[in-house]
Amino acid sequence: MEQWLEFAKGPLFTVTFLIMILGLGRLVIIQTYLLVIRKGRRIRNAPWKKMASETFSWVVPVRHLIRGTVFFSLASILFHVGAIVVPLFLADHIVMWEAYLGVDLPSIGRGVADFLTLMTIVCIFLLLGWRTFIGRVRAMSSAIDYVLLFLILIPFASGYLASHPALNPVPWEVMMLTHLLSAELLFVIVPFSKLAHVVLFAFDRISAVHWQLRPGAGDRVAEALFGREG
Repeated sequence: MEQWLEFAKGPLFTVTFLIMILGLGRLVIIQTYLLVIRKGRRIRNAPWKKMASETFSWVVPVRHLIRGTVFFSLASILFHVGAIVVPLFLADHIVMWEAYLGVDLPSIGRGVADFLTLMTIVCIFLLLGWRTFIGRVRAMSSAIDYVLLFLILIPFASGYLASHPALNPVPWEVMMLTHLLSAELLFVIVPFSKLAHVVLFAFDRISAVHWQLRPGAGDRVAEALFGREG
């Protein structure tokens, strides 16, 4: 088991982390190419200040909350906070980041990390319930939406149990290996799933550029969707 742990912490971590970084970098390059090269004329007169303000407003999207979904929208916001802060700034993780990046990084204490981890786990279950029991949300959800939430749940739950031996029902080595492998599975999945919005977030918000239709495009879209009569 010790050899498996060393393999997961060393070579496997390096390979999966590089897959994630290179995969996300590829997506950024493609999006930048589409903006600068394919839509170069459109971006010259684009309202960049307005789009930047709109993008930053979605970082903490309180003013975008929709009546009737406030509770679950807040759960989504808190879920994103925990899902970003804990992996990046937990002291135990910082040791690895510093080893690979060679720079000193800030970290959060164990108490804060525990609180954020439990908050994230609770939010995951709330979001799963939202997608399962609310009809209009269930209709828009696909199987991958549920799978991704479970895949994010596993490293958070296993990491919490590994760091709290009194609550851990299995040997520490087993739980830590589960934590490492589940996190590394996410590394591989991120660039090829909806989780890629971790870097595509800003590109998604600049709809003033992406959704500029050429003259006559609306008629062609309507014909494609509803036929010539439409």
